[in-house]
Amino acid sequence: MSEEGETLLDSKVDKHHSHGTEVMASRAERLTSQRVEDFKVPSGLEEEWRFTPVKKLKEFFIDVDAGAEAFSTALEGAEQLSVSTLSIGQSPRGIALVPADRAAAVASAHTAEATFLDIPANAELSEPVKLTVTGQGAGQRANAHYVVRAGANSRAVVIFDHRGTADFSGNLEVIVGEGAELTVVSVQRWDDEAKHLGQHDAVVGKDAKYKHVAVSLGGALIRLNVNARYTGEGAEAELFGLYFADAGQHLEHRTFIDHNVPNSKSNVLYKGALQGTDAHTVWVGDVLIQKQAIGTDSYEKNQNLILTDGARADSVPNLEIETGLIEGAGHASSTGRFDDEHLFYLMARGISERDARRLVVRGYLNEVIQKIKVPALEEELAEALERELEASGAL
Repeated sequence: MSEEGETLLDSKVDKHHSHGTEVMASRAERLTSQRVEDFKVPSGLEEEWRFTPVKKLKEFFIDVDAGAEAFSTALEGAEQLSVSTLSIGQSPRGIALVPADRAAAVASAHTAEATFLDIPANAELSEPVKLTVTGQGAGQRANAHYVVRAGANSRAVVIFDHRGTADFSGNLEVIVGEGAELTVVSVQRWDDEAKHLGQHDAVVGKDAKYKHVAVSLGGALIRLNVNARYTGEGAEAELFGLYFADAGQHLEHRTFIDHNVPNSKSNVLYKGALQGTDAHTVWVGDVLIQKQAIGTDSYEKNQNLILTDGARADSVPNLEIETGLIEGAGHASSTGRFDDEHLFYLMARGISERDARRLVVRGYLNEVIQKIKVPALEEELAEALERELEASGAL
């Protein structure tokens, strides 16, 4: 986004470390388990679920198999890697991801065979690998588990594209080998009735670079947990997110960076726009810098642009530092509306109010799209965003 566009937000910085009088436990101390029975069915009163409409998600917490016919998958660009399946307990399944809530545990326990995409060491994939998930019907429950491993010094982009309609619970675990560079893009452009819960966990090896991009445009209710930790010094993780919520949509994104080794880096940027009655977005960003993680360099930022009355954005950055021997750590959160004076500035130059608003929103959100660095996908998502803006009554 341009400097001029940045000023069009009437920002209010809002940094949180606790909720009311409740002292939040360390993010690293929260329960993780492969056993469904270790997690209670959430009531919505828990810190982890207080923003989420859990009454609409009851089916996600039932410990039963979901129908295999609820979704289909199509894989493109897999010629340069190995594609197989991993049963429960079969390595490397379980190395990166241990479920952090009941829905993820259900999805793991009831996906007997996880799809395994294995990128060989030193491979440089010339084209992105794309896995398209298509839901087959409203209300149909679907569980899925994916494992992506990037071998040492490899270079690759993997895209997960979610379409159609289903009640989809999907786990994704990513293993980034030493010196590898891996980009994972998760696109949520479901139909209006779809619900999607997901946990995406990555372990990033020595001198490796990992980028995760979440783009959420469609679906009635989306809740993604995106997490990263490190296995060697010199590792870098970037988590980017883009979301556009319309009337009645609930789009929730949670991130956690666990700096558990010395001299690692992280950068988190999530940006969203909201319009319409009961449009609701949530971003909760946690960064933990452990005692041994000297030399850490970390920053997280969330921005929300509210386009109409009746929309609500919750933004909660949390930063926990256990050592002072770091390069830097910070966080920022802003939620605001258009600045009328700056809109007038654009309109005075012959641009209509509607076009001025759309230009600003497009530039504001395109900052994240441009982080993907895959021209064809960037163009496709820019067109999808344009359709959202075209359909928006607020613009």
